[in-house]
Amino acid sequence: MITLHHLEASRSQRILWLLEELGVPYELKIYQRDKHTKLAPAALSKIHPLGKSPVITDGDAVIAESGAIIEYLVETYGAQAPAELAHLQPVAGTPEHRQCRFWMHYAEGSLMNWLLMKLVFMSIPSQPMPFFVKPIARALCTQVQAKLIDPNLDTALAFMDKQLASHAWFAGPHLTMADFQMSFAVEAALSRTSHGASLSHLVAYRDRMVARPAYQRAVAKGGPVLIGV
Repeated sequence: MITLHHLEASRSQRILWLLEELGVPYELKIYQRDKHTKLAPAALSKIHPLGKSPVITDGDAVIAESGAIIEYLVETYGAQAPAELAHLQPVAGTPEHRQCRFWMHYAEGSLMNWLLMKLVFMSIPSQPMPFFVKPIARALCTQVQAKLIDPNLDTALAFMDKQLASHAWFAGPHLTMADFQMSFAVEAALSRTSHGASLSHLVAYRDRMVARPAYQRAVAKGGPVLIGV
């Protein structure tokens, strides 16, 4: 049986959503973050040397990295999925396949870099430090966000919003692997921008995603997708 080793409020949530959509039996093991550092517990290192989540076990197989897990689950169990999910892995050579491949890589290769930087620079001023350093840290973080991080995030958000203006899902008219890979990034991006309301197509996409019964079951079982700064 598949076991998902799920870290609370992490990218593991997208694997949990996919498992719920596929309808395959699985066991869920939930790990709590360290209350002070917010990092994954050492127990995850016993499952995979990197000590990160998501990671799944399936028989003797131990698979880490969201993209690799999504591809494995779809390739192994996709044929058993409901008919609605027949396009999880688009036919090779089609425009939908090329779009799916692009967004699968874009989520972690480009977008998450800026989202992680945003989270870090939002968090630094609230960390313990000498009182005389705090104003300097706050000013520095504000400048880095304004001059580097936010412009790149704004470009990414506009790019995503434009794609979704003419597509119900990231790769086209059907739900594909790309949507699971992009799901965490979409929620994180909308939570870390001050002008999310203007991104009407991206917001509508997020609303379609979270309205899915399988998505709601995943949140009920795994907890909130994001944690506060």
